Amino acid sequence: MNSILIKNAQIVNENTVFKGDVLIENNSIKKISKNSIVTDATTIIDAKGSYLLPGLIDDQVHFREPGLTHKADIATESKAAVAGGITSFIEMPNTVPQATTQELLEDKFEIAAKTSYANYSFMFGGTNNNLEEVLKTNPKNVAGIKLFLGSSTGNMLVDNEAVLEKIFSSTKMLIAVHCEDEVTIRKNTEKFIATYGEDIPLKYHPIIRSEEACYLSSSKAIALAKKTGARLHVFHLSTEKETHLFRNDIPLEEKQITSEVCIHHLWFTDADYGEKGAYIKWNPAVKTANDKAGLWKALLDDRIDIIASDHAPHTLEEKDNVYTKAPSGGPLVQHALNALLEKVKDGTISIEKVVEKACHNPAKIFKIEKRGFIKEGYFADLVLVDPNTSYTVSKENILYKCGWSPFEGTKFSSAITHTFVNGKLMYNNGVFNESDKGERLLFNR
Repeated sequence: MNSILIKNAQIVNENTVFKGDVLIENNSIKKISKNSIVTDATTIIDAKGSYLLPGLIDDQVHFREPGLTHKADIATESKAAVAGGITSFIEMPNTVPQATTQELLEDKFEIAAKTSYANYSFMFGGTNNNLEEVLKTNPKNVAGIKLFLGSSTGNMLVDNEAVLEKIFSSTKMLIAVHCEDEVTIRKNTEKFIATYGEDIPLKYHPIIRSEEACYLSSSKAIALAKKTGARLHVFHLSTEKETHLFRNDIPLEEKQITSEVCIHHLWFTDADYGEKGAYIKWNPAVKTANDKAGLWKALLDDRIDIIASDHAPHTLEEKDNVYTKAPSGGPLVQHALNALLEKVKDGTISIEKVVEKACHNPAKIFKIEKRGFIKEGYFADLVLVDPNTSYTVSKENILYKCGWSPFEGTKFSSAITHTFVNGKLMYNNGVFNESDKGERLLFNR
C-alpha cells in the first residue's frame, strides 16, 4: 500500500490555515490532524514552514493537441501545470480537428489517458450546426459545453442567435462562453488597418478588442441565460464594466451565472505593451489599470468566482509577427500560482482566498467529484509551497514546449516544491514521476 505522511504543514482549506499532518493512503486523503499522526507510512515529508494547498483546478487551458503540437501537447503542458501546482485542468475544444463530435472528443480523452501528468477533462465545442452532438454530451464525465461568441477558430464562432437560444434552452450542461462581439472588433480592426496597415502598434489591441466589444457580448449571453434558465459560466472577464453584470448576494451554490478572471488580466495592464508587445497579446485583451483594479475588487467581493490561466501557447516565431498575424494567447500554467502568491505577499489577496478561487470554487461550479479540498476521503491532489524560496523565471527553467513565458525575468519569492496527483508524488523539487499519469475527472451531476 502506498502511504505518505506530510507533517507540520500550514494547511490551507475552507477559509482556515492551521498547522497539521495529512496522511495519504493510495489515492486518497486518509487522515487530517492538528496533532502528530503516528504511522508506518512508506514516505514521510516534513513540511515545516510550508503551505499545504489543495491542488489547483484550472478551468480553462489550451494544450493544443491534437493538430497544433508544434506549439504544445498534453504531455508537456500538463507537466508544466503540475510543476506549477495545478493538479487538474479543463481543456478547450479548438484543436485540429475541433472537438465538435462525441467521437473527436473521446479521441482527446484517449490521448490524455496515456500522456497527462495531471487530471483532465475537456469541453465539448458547440457550433452553429451541431446541436444534436451537443445534446449527446455526458454530464457525468465531460466538463461542459464551450461556445465561442467571438474570437473563434475554424467554424466555432456561434453567431446564429436562434441556434444560441436553442443550445441554451436544450441542455442542462454548464455552458462556458468566450464573450467578445465580433462585429465591433472587425469594425475597429478595419479602422486601424486603414491607418497603420498590418503592423498596428500593440498598444491599440485593447482599443480594437474594446470594453464595448466585451460588454456587448457578455451582457447578451447573460440576458439569454436568464431568459432560458441556462447554466452559464463566463470565461476571462477583462473589464471593470463587465463585473457589474454578476452578483454576490447569494451563495455560489445557488448561482446560475458565474464568472472567471485570468492571471494575465490580474497582473498586466496596457502600460505593459511597450515592453512585452505580442507576448501579452490575449483575447480578450489586457486592458487598463482601472480595469485591473475593478477585476481585483470583483474577485475579492465574490462577483467573480474563479481564477484560471487561459494557458494558450504559441511559438516565438508566431508571436514575432506584425499585429494582424501575431496570434493571441500565452503560456501560464507553470507560473499562475507563483503569481498569485506574490499578490498574497503584497497583501492584495489572502492565501485562503486564493484557495477558494483556484481550488474550491472550480470544484463546486463544475461539480467535480472529490477534488478541490483537503478533506478525508477526497483524492489526494495536494501542493506544498515554500513561501521563503525565491527564483527567477528564465529559459532554463521554463517547461512549456514553446520555450517562453510572459513572466521571463520575473523574480518570484515562493516556490512549489511538491505536487501530489491522486496520492502519487508527481513533482518533487524539480524531479518528475514519469511512471504515473493523471485521471479523467468525474462530475456529480
